[in-house]
Amino acid sequence: MQNTYNGLELPKNGQPIDYKDGQFSVPDHPIIPFIEGDGTGRDIWKASQRVFDAAVEKAYGGKRAVRWFEIFAGEKAFRQFSTWLPDDSVAAARDLRVSIKGPLTTPVGGGIRSLNVALRQILDLYACVRPVKYYQGVPSPVKHPEKVDIVIFRENTEDVYSGIEFKQGTADAARLISFLNDDLLQGGKKKVRSDSGVGIKPISIFGTKRLVRYAIRHALESGRKTVTLVHKGNIQKFTEGAFREWGYEVATQEFRDQTVTERESWILGNVESRPGLTIEQNAALIEPGMEFAPAGFRDQVCAEVKLVLDSIGKSHGNGAWKSKILINDRIADSIFQQIIIRPEDYSILATSNLNGDYISDAAAAQVGGLGIAPGANIGDGFAVFEATHGTAPKYADKDVINPGSVILSGVMMLEFIGWKEAARMIENAMEKTIQQKTVTYDFERQTAGATKVGTSEFAARIIANM
Repeated sequence: MQNTYNGLELPKNGQPIDYKDGQFSVPDHPIIPFIEGDGTGRDIWKASQRVFDAAVEKAYGGKRAVRWFEIFAGEKAFRQFSTWLPDDSVAAARDLRVSIKGPLTTPVGGGIRSLNVALRQILDLYACVRPVKYYQGVPSPVKHPEKVDIVIFRENTEDVYSGIEFKQGTADAARLISFLNDDLLQGGKKKVRSDSGVGIKPISIFGTKRLVRYAIRHALESGRKTVTLVHKGNIQKFTEGAFREWGYEVATQEFRDQTVTERESWILGNVESRPGLTIEQNAALIEPGMEFAPAGFRDQVCAEVKLVLDSIGKSHGNGAWKSKILINDRIADSIFQQIIIRPEDYSILATSNLNGDYISDAAAAQVGGLGIAPGANIGDGFAVFEATHGTAPKYADKDVINPGSVILSGVMMLEFIGWKEAARMIENAMEKTIQQKTVTYDFERQTAGATKVGTSEFAARIIANM
């Protein structure tokens, strides 16, 4: 480990967080790197850091404290070091393991396409984690936002984030299109138009299984009872459909004692509610219209029923399955309406990359929007917590923006390192402040009788309410 990064010495009164045998070891005075962010990030970070420090002080009476260490990315890095993402910043995030950042701009005119994506790829932060829950008093466009309490686990390295695409009209695009049309698709009805831009969507067994594995482990640790695999497998059978298939494999092969799939629960439930039910009758109940299906399909479903009863009938039967984590799946477009009309049915969503991108923002809109939506990018031994919104440069340095996204990302970080008392203190104080209708302009304009305060004053009110 270096003593300096970007010319700055590490705090001498702090210690790095360690990671060994799959576990983080957190000292009482951990050195945690931060990137304040571009645009409004400057205002937001100053306010958020005050909240974090106050909560840790109050929760632990001075026995614990974060030793903050600034690292650089985005506009501030470019001004000081003539690069958008200095190597030392990446090295510090890697060596010190747990960090937090404000919003970063996307460089204009080439170079790194996205600084956020670059950090995720370099550190292999394969799980984008987005908790979505309602805080009393937050204005919402839906009738019952209090029913929303989900955590979205989005695969963070594959799918569209792999960045494999070729611009229309280029020689590379023409070569790929020619290969597809003249080789792989030769003789078939499918063709790629010659004037197309082309992107490749890789979804791997490895990437899928480690994401779903992480989501199921979180369910076990947090007491959540449902993990839903979100996919578009009805159309993209060998990528999105494979994500679903491999997700179920993780559940049934690696977490057999702790999980039950939705179809398994139907089969076991049918036996319990109708003693003496035959395998054929059970099959007909889980697949309505079986009498019209081909014989081969009927045989397949009957074999499925028999396998479930033979393999987990004793361990999961007689109602034992009801105490297991339920693993189900939903089509991606369907889940958009499901989390609006039946949000209480969903607890953890495990998704491929693009689906998770859409769903996490749509879910956040139900509970106040991106202004208070936290997020984290987590890998094996590394974690970067971050605001989920943009930089809003026209509001920079005006002390008006809601700091809730970074504050709640910090709550996630404190939970992650095991400082749950400080995390709960911040959450409770923030909710109380909002209930008192002392809010920033984004909430004030939607809340009757509210008092509008700036970024720094909102933080001060949260601290006063701890």
